[in-house]
Amino acid sequence: MDWDYLRGFDGLSFAGMSNVTSMFHDEYLIHALKNNFVFTVVTVPVSMFIGLVIAVVLNKYVYGKSMLRTMFFLPHVGSMATVSVVWRVLYNTKEGPINSFIHALGFEKAPGWLASPHWALPAIMIMVVWLHIGYTMVLYMAGIQGIPKDLYEASEIDGAGWLHQFRDITLPMLKPTSFFLTVTLLISSFQVFAVVAVMTSGGPINSTMVISYHIYIQAFQNYKMGYAAAMSWFLFLLIFIVTMIQWRSQKKWQENF
Repeated sequence: MDWDYLRGFDGLSFAGMSNVTSMFHDEYLIHALKNNFVFTVVTVPVSMFIGLVIAVVLNKYVYGKSMLRTMFFLPHVGSMATVSVVWRVLYNTKEGPINSFIHALGFEKAPGWLASPHWALPAIMIMVVWLHIGYTMVLYMAGIQGIPKDLYEASEIDGAGWLHQFRDITLPMLKPTSFFLTVTLLISSFQVFAVVAVMTSGGPINSTMVISYHIYIQAFQNYKMGYAAAMSWFLFLLIFIVTMIQWRSQKKWQENF
């Protein structure tokens, strides 16, 4: 259907498959897909890697791990809109603390961050990675604490160093945790919306346009509710297919980890 909901049910008209076929000619949707792909490829593995490193360090080499674990996890439970507003202030090109620090180091030119088409998407990815670190760290830390200590003691007797223990014991035993994080973070990355809406509104020059925000614009700014619904189904199918591929390859992925 095509539906201009401001006119109520009088705005309904049958559209056939036109909403679906329109997606293949929508340059903004294709651009949003590319941005989503880059966003996912960068944020998911980086968040998992940094979270794993912090979890290993906190678990073995740091005192007061409970307090530090809470501090790392706090950003993840905060309001996404509030966190986005804070980071928008940090990224301010003239008075923001980040660029002020860069200038203090002696660099004359600092990135334009949210005002630059080249830096806006990387700026959002940095913020999202920071937001996800606490989540990945907590889950990895729980997984590490569930590994039997006998395995590490036996490996030490055999002369294995910390690097071999990490490669041959820690990583294989964390396969279920890594799989869970991969699935949940991939789904979250395809659904990213609040960060883009608050920090850039898809700009500048659509450099941060993602699928979910493009759906929002079509539905609530262009009043194309039918087309927005078609894209929502497309997003659902995309996430569903990716998740099913992960589930079907779970056993093989874990065996070949």
